Amino acid sequence: MTLHIDIPEETLSGILAKAFRNTAFVTGFVITVLILVMAVISYLWTPYDVTKLIIADKTQGPSLAHWFGTDHFGRDILSMIMVGARNSIAVALVAVGIGMGVGVPLGAFAAARGGLVDEALMRVNDLVFAFPALLSAIMITAIFGPGAVNAIIAIGIFNIPVFARVARAGALAIWPREFILAARAAGKSSTQISIEHVLPNIATLLLVQGTIQFALGILAEAGLSYLGLGAQPPMPSWGRMLFDAQTRMVVAPWMAIFPGMAIVITVLGLNLLGDGIADILDPKSRRQR
Repeated sequence: MTLHIDIPEETLSGILAKAFRNTAFVTGFVITVLILVMAVISYLWTPYDVTKLIIADKTQGPSLAHWFGTDHFGRDILSMIMVGARNSIAVALVAVGIGMGVGVPLGAFAAARGGLVDEALMRVNDLVFAFPALLSAIMITAIFGPGAVNAIIAIGIFNIPVFARVARAGALAIWPREFILAARAAGKSSTQISIEHVLPNIATLLLVQGTIQFALGILAEAGLSYLGLGAQPPMPSWGRMLFDAQTRMVVAPWMAIFPGMAIVITVLGLNLLGDGIADILDPKSRRQR
């Protein structure tokens, strides 16, 4: 069954028109699209080979040949940022997908059942939530070793209770509504009601939360890579680039400035995009306008 969201008193064209009048949405959308385009281009082309070491060109400052300079191995920093973008986006995207795919059904199920089932699921949820992504990654790494896959698992596990909480809170606000009572009177089961009525009505909430968690996922991936628990060399990673730059801040500050700017701009763009979506799709906000 295909899910859809009915947005009253507002056509799709009207929403799009408001979206592109929203400064936060437009700014976040442009930044996010540019980062995504850069990541896609890196699969096909980069100015230089990021796995090729040219010691003679090490720690060169920004120039026409190397716009963002080179690192201590002579690798082009712009090329490394491009490749690092796709790694960060891939890790964050899959991790958010894991969190949403597991957390949303759990939260919706807890809200639908209530009672002891709800209480038990939320206490387990709290237990998982007590272990941040970094601690989870350290435990997973101690067992299976460092790597991007383990970073995805760690961040994904951390995202599960976040989406479970959001889905449960949103669902609990929907269940007392009149149309839910009508669906019950029509003989629909709790599962049918959750799929056909509850989830479509909290989809906006989940979309905004997903955007926020995507930004946090990129930060988490950078932090794990900085500690050596994420993507491993020679694969570039924004966090690993910052780690390599920390002892060369005086002689080659560009090694830290440009990867740091990439992280800040990407996270800022995603947060602005999420804020813009929330503002546009919030019925209260639309009425105020």
